[in-house]
Amino acid sequence: MRVASPWQNVFDSIGGLVSDPLHVKEYNSEAWPQDDRRPAWIHVIALFLSLLAGVVAFLPFALGVSPWNAVTLQVPGNQGNWWHVLVGAPFFLAYPMIWLRLRSLFSRKGLSATGRHLIAGAAALSAVGTTLVELPFLLHLAGTSAWQRLGVLSLGFGILAASALILFLRRRYISPVQACIIGLDTAYLANAALCLVVYGGASGSLWSRSGWVVTMVIVWPMMIELFWLFRQALRTPALRMGQPTA
Repeated sequence: MRVASPWQNVFDSIGGLVSDPLHVKEYNSEAWPQDDRRPAWIHVIALFLSLLAGVVAFLPFALGVSPWNAVTLQVPGNQGNWWHVLVGAPFFLAYPMIWLRLRSLFSRKGLSATGRHLIAGAAALSAVGTTLVELPFLLHLAGTSAWQRLGVLSLGFGILAASALILFLRRRYISPVQACIIGLDTAYLANAALCLVVYGGASGSLWSRSGWVVTMVIVWPMMIELFWLFRQALRTPALRMGQPTA
């Protein structure tokens, strides 16, 4: 009988951006749980926030235009283009978030390789899209003020860079489900932060900006969750003989 190589599970975790970006090539599935074993009340709150994020995808964000309108190019004045598509699409990461939160509440089974790959692919594509959206700000072509440009670049690139660095350095100590959560939260927050800064001064009624208002409310607890997951990953002790240290 063929003995499996210890590297055989490399892509069994999350595949994605560059080989295995959202997960752990050396993740020890026996020593560490594959599900997200935080208290149930945390999952309930996270599910509620994800449901709100799912609603935001169809709420007017600025000037009466919703992320759905942006993705389908239904922009006033027939001004819809690739930029609107790339800005609107990441809001729909709320739906894999909802699915992941429901699984964390009602199932203790680990994610399948297919599920991990799909989530990693969606998060990676969103991150690439957000990077492309931020290029005009980086090249001073967006026509925004200096503080808006600084906010967009520092928040967008900052969130993406910090998550990528921690996922890479601590990939041995992050479970597949938590890696998926980090990937989705990162991709969603990077784009949401960009939109909150760019459209913060948009005029219009409260309803025409309701998506902006709800997003402003939900990004803070999502950011707290992301920082908490980072903190856990950074505090996790090194493995010894395939088992976590005390």
